Amino acid sequence: MRQDRGRLLAALIARLRDFQLAEEALQEALESALVHWGRAGLPASPQGWLLKVALRKAIDRIRSTARGTRKSADLALLARDEADDTEPDRIPDDRLRLIFTCCHPALDPKSRVALTLRTLGGLTTGEIARAFLDAEPTMGQRLSRAKAKIAAARIPFVVPGPEDWADRLNSVLTVIYLIFNAGYSVGPIAGRDLCTEAIFLARLLLQLAPDQPEVEGALALLLLTQARAGARTGPDGQTLPPTRQDRSLWNRAALDEGLALLDRAIARRAPGPFQLKAAIAALHSADTPPDWPQIAALYARLHDLEPTPVIALNHAVALAESGQLAQALAQVQALCPQLDGYQPFHATRADFLARSGDSTSARSEYLRAIALAGSEADRTFLQARLTGLE
Repeated sequence: MRQDRGRLLAALIARLRDFQLAEEALQEALESALVHWGRAGLPASPQGWLLKVALRKAIDRIRSTARGTRKSADLALLARDEADDTEPDRIPDDRLRLIFTCCHPALDPKSRVALTLRTLGGLTTGEIARAFLDAEPTMGQRLSRAKAKIAAARIPFVVPGPEDWADRLNSVLTVIYLIFNAGYSVGPIAGRDLCTEAIFLARLLLQLAPDQPEVEGALALLLLTQARAGARTGPDGQTLPPTRQDRSLWNRAALDEGLALLDRAIARRAPGPFQLKAAIAALHSADTPPDWPQIAALYARLHDLEPTPVIALNHAVALAESGQLAQALAQVQALCPQLDGYQPFHATRADFLARSGDSTSARSEYLRAIALAGSEADRTFLQARLTGLE
């Protein structure tokens, strides 16, 4: 089901045009499989068996509930599909349509993330709730509202056309990146690592939409970042930047795969935000000291495409490391109204103030950053910087 749940669910949604009904029918089919397969053994085509039984369960639900108002012609088509002796290679792969539907701009960003994790990642509502520090009933209501909105707004279950492709693809990649960042921040949840889930989804997207440079760039970015996961925390429990990490702990296979994907994407000569982010990650992963002027140039270009305050903050860091501390500090000071509640902003500002000789202001900023830190490793790192300052 790790590999097949998304494909089966997408095939059911394509036929039923109802997220909730498709999910309920597939769940009932899985329950039936536990009984029948345990007694009679695996069928010749487990996937085809599940699809057929799920369609049968859905037809029964439609006939016995208010959904029964659907046209008899629809039921006839479903019955024909249910009677089909479906082999795995004959199940249409509608997952690309499912991805674009889950990440539709009509849904709010958090609902896009939750629905993608639920339908394609197979995470339970409880697991998703814990990842985002929500109560399980609250997350359940969010998922239900998202499915209801798809039905009420008649959001099409289609792959977008060429005119909308770039914007919609960026929305999908942003959802995958948000999932990865959540895993990066909170770590595994009940044994489920969201970083791994995001990489799984990026690989799936690349399989479904090959030769797309931004998809290659996004997967490269995730791999290059995740390759350093084993070295992110030092022996004393504090977060370590790449320049202070033990490189022998880096995952060389993931680095090599990420670099190869990035090279392939760049060769297509259609640069985009995720390729730029991957290029920055590659420079941080080099065996030589980071090329800060080049990193600063990449962040400047990225800010042209995505003019967000966080990217402006990262650009300032690169400028400071390139020797342009005064310009970097001025750029950071201007971001205060937008990033006052963002821990890395205060940590960066503290560092710049300390380098400028203003230890008093730097101390205040470090205390603010420590109060906002989301993990013990970050708090330990910031406390060490504060202690060093004193």
